[in-house]
Amino acid sequence: MRSPRRTGGPAAPSTSAERRTERTNSNDQRSNNDQRSNNDQRSNNDQRSNNDQKGLPPMPTVTALPARGAASPARLAGGLRCPVTSARSTAGPRAGSDSGAGSDSGAGSNSNSASDTATGPGATGTTPVPAGFPPPPSGTARLLGAWQARQSARLADHLAHHGPPALPPPRARGWADLVARLAADAGLTGRGGAGFPTAAKLAAVARSGRRPWLVVNAMEGEPDSAKDRMLLHCAPHLVLDGAELVAAALRADRITVCVPEDRDATAAAVAAAAAEREGTGLAPVAVELARPPARFVSGEESALVSWLRRGTALPTFRPDKSVPLTVGRHAVLVQNAETLAHVGLVARHGAAWFRQVGTDDAPGTTLVTVSGAVQRPGVVEVELGTPIGAIIAAAVPAADVAAVLVGGRGGTWLGPDALGTSLAPGPLRALGAGVGAGILVVHPAGACGIDELARAAGALAGESAGQCGPCVYGLPAIAGDLRRLAAAAGGAGRRGGGAD
Repeated sequence: MRSPRRTGGPAAPSTSAERRTERTNSNDQRSNNDQRSNNDQRSNNDQRSNNDQKGLPPMPTVTALPARGAASPARLAGGLRCPVTSARSTAGPRAGSDSGAGSDSGAGSNSNSASDTATGPGATGTTPVPAGFPPPPSGTARLLGAWQARQSARLADHLAHHGPPALPPPRARGWADLVARLAADAGLTGRGGAGFPTAAKLAAVARSGRRPWLVVNAMEGEPDSAKDRMLLHCAPHLVLDGAELVAAALRADRITVCVPEDRDATAAAVAAAAAEREGTGLAPVAVELARPPARFVSGEESALVSWLRRGTALPTFRPDKSVPLTVGRHAVLVQNAETLAHVGLVARHGAAWFRQVGTDDAPGTTLVTVSGAVQRPGVVEVELGTPIGAIIAAAVPAADVAAVLVGGRGGTWLGPDALGTSLAPGPLRALGAGVGAGILVVHPAGACGIDELARAAGALAGESAGQCGPCVYGLPAIAGDLRRLAAAAGGAGRRGGGAD
């Protein structure tokens, strides 16, 4: 793993002096926003710190690099060909399973047979799956299946569970179109919050005429989200599989994994995984680690690219988001960590396999962080279309559910009558909500909704980019009004002996 280098523009800080400079710039920027509430900011940071390990399994131990032969990728003839088993059940456990993230009834238990075939975009027929290639996972334990089965994030265990990744042969052409078409056929959309079609982003960068630069977005600025942290602790190689495939297919010359400066354990997991892959043939594009400031807005893709370009994590206005972001001569492709992990699996097993779970309009699985008034907060992997109430039930509500915040701080509160709604873009859009970054915060009966809203507004006010009046002045004013309303409602409740 290499440290960031300069190519056509400022690179991410790599030395301690550069990191100190970045922190100073970030602190100066914060001090310029006079309307921010220090108490709200501290509360938000405390919540980020408390949530950092919430629901995460113990930090896995990364051991020595396996033998080169064990890690060498087995490329199948005919371009990108992905093993797919022929008659496999499409039904799998939902969020209510005892494991929390579902169980993988296929991986590790089924053996390949002569009827297993390999297909993929551009394939004209079928090709036998290589002997010993693990079968594709059934059910919903896809991203987290290897961790559940082996409790290890080592490269050797990753390869034993998932098999070798799909990577383009040296100097191969046409793989950018193949990967984009595969993502389109799978219906894969971004898992970072916006839900933008993955294939469209790939195609835009491929036709830009610039040298691509792949940025893995693991910033996860939402205080109530822990999915990307868990993924990088438990399945870092799956994320790197997808990143290496996309970067090699696009002929990118660099991969930068962005982890916030306050998440050292996550950064260490990424660094260890990247070091394991060196010299194995699984890292055709070198990986570098960048540590942007731990701010709510830093993970927005234009803000992230701004930080990579000039060291300030500020979002920019983009009237046409089909035009790729750039740094110098590079066209920058920003993809969420979970999105790339899905790419790593779809490239192995095919679009039809990906669509075996989920809905027609929202196929596949997704990671969801459940917190609030539940006894088992944490991250679960569910198929899209799972009822919200079923996901909450798996986390065991600690009280009657009065409301659920769907999608994080910028999301929507839904009442108990909406618990039967499917976690999918279409059904949630009808209620004015969205999947977002896969966040469910449970609000218990008897608690003050205004108080919770005041805390959320205050936290958002403390994370302002400081670039527009409504954000700089309006949010703190709204947060202050909500705090006063919450205090008044709390006093009235205490005098009346009830809750608002």
